[in-house]
Amino acid sequence: MSGGGHGGGGGRRKKHEEHEEHENHERWLVSYADMMTLLMVLFIVLFAMSQVDKEKFNQLRHSLSAGFGGESVAFQGRGEQVQEQQDAAPEPMQEIPAKQTVADKELQQAVQNADRAKQSQMAQHAEKEVENLEAIKQKILEALEAQGLADAVRFTIDERGLVVTIVTSGVVFAGDQAALLSAGREILDGVGPSLASIPNRIQVDGHTNQLPIGSSNYPSGWELSSARASSVVRYLHDRFAIGNERLSATGFADTRPLYPAADPRSVTLNRRVEVVILSTLPAEERALLPSAAHED
Repeated sequence: MSGGGHGGGGGRRKKHEEHEEHENHERWLVSYADMMTLLMVLFIVLFAMSQVDKEKFNQLRHSLSAGFGGESVAFQGRGEQVQEQQDAAPEPMQEIPAKQTVADKELQQAVQNADRAKQSQMAQHAEKEVENLEAIKQKILEALEAQGLADAVRFTIDERGLVVTIVTSGVVFAGDQAALLSAGREILDGVGPSLASIPNRIQVDGHTNQLPIGSSNYPSGWELSSARASSVVRYLHDRFAIGNERLSATGFADTRPLYPAADPRSVTLNRRVEVVILSTLPAEERALLPSAAHED
């Protein structure tokens, strides 16, 4: 009896052991899957935060909130912060270091010194050119004084050079004519030798007064002033062998008067021929000639 009882008890234990649940050794997979999910969420968040786009950020926030069943505190207000950072005013420029400021001042001072040195050099060249032109003027004046014709011309220095003005009165040109009279040729004989001895180019400008021409030979002052300038150029070339490349003639009619039409002197003194001894200086230095001549 007892043996049978023991045998029956042992059978029940064996049957109980056969139906007992086995221990779950794959529980770690659940934790691993949760960790991978969190990592994926983290990378998605980092990627979304790297894109400065408020609309996309808000979409991501709502999607994650809906997936986790509620509004995530971690994402509240981030979209606004990103937009605020994007719209924030730029930081003010840093102050220029003292060393850089000193260097800039030194550079500016050096440029100013160089400019003053250039201006001084240009002024010296202009003064020297005025001296050369004054020497030419003196030679012409001495030749005219020897002939008693010093009062027939006047001299000025402008930005072109030395201007020898010959008033074209009745003793130089006949009325409404361009042929040189004997008195006109005598004046040019006093001017010509000095012009032939220098390398400067010579420009001859013809001018008329405001009165109508009234001549069949020259319908307007343009033709008459140009013809008179050409007569002077031809005489200088033929008489003193001044090269053609150094001579030019231009007519200005009454467009450049010395005196306004209301001035009584305009009728006589605006009617003239100007023999201009052109300066060889650059344009910037030629512009200083009038002031340099005035200082002298």
